[in-house]
Amino acid sequence: MNIVQQDDLNFLLTNRIPRRMLTRFVGWFSKIEQPLIRDLSLRAWGFFADLDLSDAKQTRFRSMHDCFTRALKDGARPIDPDPGILVSPCDAIVGAEGPVEQGQVLQVKGFPYSLDDLLGDAEHAATFRHGRYVTLRLTSSMYHRFHAPHDCIVDAVSHFPGDTWNVNPVTLKRVERVFCKNERAVIRTRLSATGHAVTLVPVAAILVAGIRLRFLDIPLRSNQGRRTFPCSVPLRKGQEMGWFEHGSTIILLAPEGFRLSDDVSQGTTIRTGQPLLRIGNG
Repeated sequence: MNIVQQDDLNFLLTNRIPRRMLTRFVGWFSKIEQPLIRDLSLRAWGFFADLDLSDAKQTRFRSMHDCFTRALKDGARPIDPDPGILVSPCDAIVGAEGPVEQGQVLQVKGFPYSLDDLLGDAEHAATFRHGRYVTLRLTSSMYHRFHAPHDCIVDAVSHFPGDTWNVNPVTLKRVERVFCKNERAVIRTRLSATGHAVTLVPVAAILVAGIRLRFLDIPLRSNQGRRTFPCSVPLRKGQEMGWFEHGSTIILLAPEGFRLSDDVSQGTTIRTGQPLLRIGNG
């Protein structure tokens, strides 16, 4: 009973509020550089979250936002060099994962959603008709930058403005199609060596002031309509792609024949650069 009540309270406090207004406010507040506000904010954040800054490149931050988007010390996230491995693009907890079935994937058990809806493009979704998906959830205290899972070419980015539902497990069990409702970017890549299509979908959430992409000069603004940006950007395995301005989720889509790395399963905590998928031959 207590767990149910806690879940109810969590859901109400993080969803049944003016989500977009609060997100804009936190985006503004987190950038305040006044030392007292900055220090109190970081202390409160560290109290409520398991915040570990031991691998951060810097020890002092201009603002809470500066800490959210922190860089890491060189070598803090070794990138698996095996050319047959697709590495995790981010620090995360592995959520729903598995094969794509009839064009659908799972948010959680019993809550399917369609790739057509997520990607906004039936032809693109068909690329992964018999593929595999992995959901990677970043918590608020985790490292917020994300990286290329393999040597690849970014062919296009589509930005979808949307809502800012929380993406924690409590919400995923109660609200259908959360990832399709929230602001997101669809990043189309193809592996340099094999040509396999691999797509990353960073999904924003409540308190996330935005998704930023290092290789795209045009800002992704939530107050504009859907836009697609053609690209031709080569990235090395492990090279930084962008960052969230708070915790959120990345959904990674791979084609048929790819399989989950032996050490990875739902609930596993994984770090940037660790093996995520084994590249298929198909």
